[in-house]
Amino acid sequence: MALLGMDLGGTKLASAVFTEDGKLIRKSIFPLDKRKGPEVGQLITGTITDIIISSANEGFPINSIGISVPGISHTATGKVWAPNIPGWEDYPLLEEAESVSGSIPVVIESDRACYIMGEVWQGNAKGCRDAIFLSVGTGIGAGILVNGEVLRGNHDIAGAIGWMALKKPFTDEYISCGCFEYYASGAGIAGIAGRMIKDNPHYNGNLKDIPSGEITSHEVFSAYEKGDTLASAVIAQSVEYWGMAVANLISLFNPEKIIMGGGVFGPAIPLIPAIMKEASKWAQPVSINQVAVVESALAGDAGVTGAGYMALKLIRN
Repeated sequence: MALLGMDLGGTKLASAVFTEDGKLIRKSIFPLDKRKGPEVGQLITGTITDIIISSANEGFPINSIGISVPGISHTATGKVWAPNIPGWEDYPLLEEAESVSGSIPVVIESDRACYIMGEVWQGNAKGCRDAIFLSVGTGIGAGILVNGEVLRGNHDIAGAIGWMALKKPFTDEYISCGCFEYYASGAGIAGIAGRMIKDNPHYNGNLKDIPSGEITSHEVFSAYEKGDTLASAVIAQSVEYWGMAVANLISLFNPEKIIMGGGVFGPAIPLIPAIMKEASKWAQPVSINQVAVVESALAGDAGVTGAGYMALKLIRN
């Protein structure tokens, strides 16, 4: 039995073929190259077709397909909302995938659901029934496992914790991304740094020669590691927000583990002890001592691995 997992991001499509016990057979990455709308759909369907044919020729025919998408996967309709893919406000991805998969079943899940299920299958949530994957990249989301099942919510939007309210008063900047994401996502870190530089005309640190609109979170972390005072203030603020969010998740869900992943974790992994120290100020006092906060074991492969596991669950259930 072979399983095809696919992970669509804002800039690339990753695909991987797994055995039913999770062994990776092969993996490929295709850049989106500014594709949008149906062009992205065609990349996915073309990749499905190619892998079905090549895998059959190599002696491991595909039995099931899982696709991870960056946004909302509507289980009732098979349509998806992916805000960083232009033209994907209500895109019929399941219909398109099934048009080329033939008798091979297809399941589509949000990336946050796939992150946590990837860790359940092959990572740091093995054996867990209650765990959370806190993904901090360009945006922020959480894959939440409750009693062994992914929490989806009434309309498949559960886990959109970038909108967690962590600071008052409300401002219009929170409308498009949410309060938590505004301050502590990769894009948020870069934005805060740019605004702080603009507000400090005498700043002469490591980020001074980068136009404020072009700063990245990785450049902020690099400056932080060199002792830059402005970058240190930005990262210290992020630790506070991450700590508050972790505390809220612990108090709400009493998980066994919270797994920190996404592109920011990454360079922020060494900050996990500081995040836990901050979380301990805010969290339910019994629950905080029952949880382990750890890094992802799968890093950038959590989504594609989780998509493969969802494909396995589709034919086992």
